[in-house]
Amino acid sequence: MPQLVRAALVQTEWTGDTASMTDAHEGYARQAAAQGARVIGFQEIFTGPYFCQVQQDEHFALAEEVPDGPTVTRFSALARELGMVMVLPVFEREGPGWFYNTAAVIDADGTYLGKYRKHHIPQVKGFWEKYYFRPGNLGWPVFDTAVGRIGVYICYDRHFPEGWRALGLAGAQLVYNPSATSRGLSAHLWKLEQPAAAVANLYYVAAINRVGTEEYGDNDFYGTSYFADPRGAIVGEAASDRKPELLVRDLDFDLVEQARTQWAFYRDRRPDAYGPLTEA
Repeated sequence: MPQLVRAALVQTEWTGDTASMTDAHEGYARQAAAQGARVIGFQEIFTGPYFCQVQQDEHFALAEEVPDGPTVTRFSALARELGMVMVLPVFEREGPGWFYNTAAVIDADGTYLGKYRKHHIPQVKGFWEKYYFRPGNLGWPVFDTAVGRIGVYICYDRHFPEGWRALGLAGAQLVYNPSATSRGLSAHLWKLEQPAAAVANLYYVAAINRVGTEEYGDNDFYGTSYFADPRGAIVGEAASDRKPELLVRDLDFDLVEQARTQWAFYRDRRPDAYGPLTEA
C-alpha cells in the first residue's frame, strides 16, 4: 500500500499584530487537523510581518528563544493535542546580539526535535536581512518525525543548490521551504526552482509564500504556495496568488524511493570531483 502522508501548509497575510497572527495560525492548524493532516508548515517568521523591508531596531523585540520562547511552547502543546508534526519559522534570539532566522520542528507528541537556521542571508532593497540575522550555523538537519524524515530550507536559501542536496543526502522525504518573496522580484522563479530542487534531490518540497502588502514596504507577496513531488509535478493545484489559504494534500512517500530507483542521481554523483566547488 502507498505510504500516504496528508500534509498541510499555510499562506496568509499580516493581520497587524503578533497576537492575532499567532491565533490565526492556531486556527489554521486546527482546520488542517480536522481535514486529517498529520504535518503542517507555516510561512517565514509566521508570527510577525516581514519587517526586513526596513532596518529598524524596534523589530528585535519580536525575537524569542527557541525552544523556550512563547511560540514554540504554545505550538508544542498544540502539536501534542492535535497529534500533528509542525514546522514553525520564527525570529530567534539566542543571546544578546545573536539573532537567527530559524524554524523549529515539533513532533506529533509535542516533542521539540530541533531547529534549522537559515544559511544564506540577503541584503538587498526590500530584503535587509543581514541587519537582523546571523548566518545559520547548525548545518542542514533532517528530523525523524511521526510522519517521516523532514527537513527545512528557508526562503533565499532556495537559490543555492548545496543545502537542497545536503538534505537529500541526509534522507529527507519532505522539505518545507517557508518564504517571503515579492511579485516583481522573483515570481518567474517560484514555480521553477522548487520543483527543480525536488527533481534534482528526489523528495517532496512544500513551497510557502505569504500574501499581500505590509506597512513596512511595497513588497507584494504573491502566495502561490504548493507541494512539488519528486518528479517535479505540482500536487493538486497551487494556492491563490492573492488570498490567504490552507493547502492540504496527500503525499505518497513511496514515490521518493521509486524516483530514486528510477532516476539514479545519487548513485551517479561524483563527490570525488566536486572539490573545486567548495574551495575558497
